[in-house]
Amino acid sequence: MTFVQIIEYETNREDEVNSILDQWMAATEGKRTALHELHTQDRDKPGHCVDIVEFPSYAKAMENNDLPETRRVAEQLRALCTGEPRYLNLEVAREESLGV
Repeated sequence: MTFVQIIEYETNREDEVNSILDQWMAATEGKRTALHELHTQDRDKPGHCVDIVEFPSYAKAMENNDLPETRRVAEQLRALCTGEPRYLNLEVAREESLGV
């Protein structure tokens, strides 16, 4: 069953966040277990970001979280936030293709 991790945070250092995410992508090539990632920014609240990461399972998400590169990025991201990031670990209970 698909698993989704949500990371919600506030930052005024968006360029640095993007650089860290790019570094993580390069460093984890061939190792990461994430299937898909969306980095989003709130239109109505500048600096409010939500990252949505899809994994094939909870076990694969935890495997990805245990990578040294992921731990390092989490620490760097935390330092760029104006508050503590919020993490949500979500089992996908229902999934629909809406076909566009």
